Amino acid sequence: MTEMGMEEVAEALVAKGKGILAADESTGTIKKRLDSINTESTEETRRDYRELLFTAEGIENYISGVILYDETIRQKSVSGPKLVDILNDNGIFPGIKVDMGAKPLAFSEGELVTEGLDGLRDRLNKYRELGARFAKWRAVISIGNGAPSQYCIDVNAHALARYAALCQEAGLVPIVEPEVLMDGDHSIDECYAVTETALKSVFDELYKQRVVLEQMLLKPNMVLSGSDCPKQADIEEVASKTIYCFEQTVPASVPGIVFLSGGQSAQTATAHLNAMNNLDKHPWEISFSFGRALQSDALTAWQGQSDNKDAAQAAFIKRAGLVGAARDGSYSADME
Repeated sequence: MTEMGMEEVAEALVAKGKGILAADESTGTIKKRLDSINTESTEETRRDYRELLFTAEGIENYISGVILYDETIRQKSVSGPKLVDILNDNGIFPGIKVDMGAKPLAFSEGELVTEGLDGLRDRLNKYRELGARFAKWRAVISIGNGAPSQYCIDVNAHALARYAALCQEAGLVPIVEPEVLMDGDHSIDECYAVTETALKSVFDELYKQRVVLEQMLLKPNMVLSGSDCPKQADIEEVASKTIYCFEQTVPASVPGIVFLSGGQSAQTATAHLNAMNNLDKHPWEISFSFGRALQSDALTAWQGQSDNKDAAQAAFIKRAGLVGAARDGSYSADME
C-alpha cells in the first residue's frame, strides 16, 4: 500500500460503501466468543478465526480497515505471511487498539476511566513499525444510579484527547471512542442528553490538546433507548435523534463518524445505520466500526471447525455487504 498522510488515511477509512471491522477483542473477550461455540481459546484458534475473516474473498469491497489486538498485529498466517501484510495486500488499513481497559474511577463508585497513557508514545511508535496506520481508544460511560458524573465524562475526555494527540505525533490516525453504554432502563432522551454532554467535553479537550480534527475519526454510540427500557424507540427516531445530536456537537472538519454497534443485533445496527444515511445530507461520512454485528454470523457458521471455513467466510461477506449497503442508505430488511 502506498504511503499516505493521516488526512488521506482518515478519508480512505470512510470511503463510500466501506467501514471498519473491529477485531480487537481482548484475550478475555475473544475467549467468551469462542466459548459460545465450544471452542478452546488458544493462540492458534484466535489466529485461525481472525485469519478466516481477513482472507474472506471480497472483504476489500466493504472493509476499509481492521482494528487489531496486540497479539494479532504480531501474528503470521498459517501459510506464512503476516496478518498485517494480508490486509495491506488487499488495500485494507491495519489499525490497533492501544488502551489498557476501563478501571474503577477514584472517588466515584461505579464509574470507570480508561487507562493506558503511561508508555503510550513508545507503544505507538512500535505499532507504527509493525504496520498500524490508525489506532483506537475506548472510553466507557454508563447511565443510571446518578451516573454519569461530569467528573467521569471530563476525565475520560481528557484521556481520549491525550491519546489522540500522541497518535498524531506518531503518524497514526486516532479513532476517538466515547461509548455511552446501552445497558439500563433509561429512555432515548436520557441517552441523548448524556451523549451530547460527553461529545461536547471530548471536542473541548481535543481542541485544547491541539488535535487536528481532519486527521481523526469519531467512534461513538448511537442515541438509543436503554436495553431494559420498556418503551424502545423505533428505527426512524434513533436515526433522527442521533444525527441531530451530532449536528449539535461534532465539527464539520471531522471526516467521518464510524458508529459502534454496542450490543445491538446485527440486523438492528444495520437498519439504524441505513436510516441515518437516508436522512438529509450531513458534513461527515456516516460509516461503521462494528465488532459483533459484523462477526456474529461468521462465528456461528464456523463453530471452530476448519471444514466450516467456507461457510463462515460466506456468512461474513454477506453481512459485510449488507452493512456496506446501509453505509450508503441502500439496505432493506428484504436483503437479509
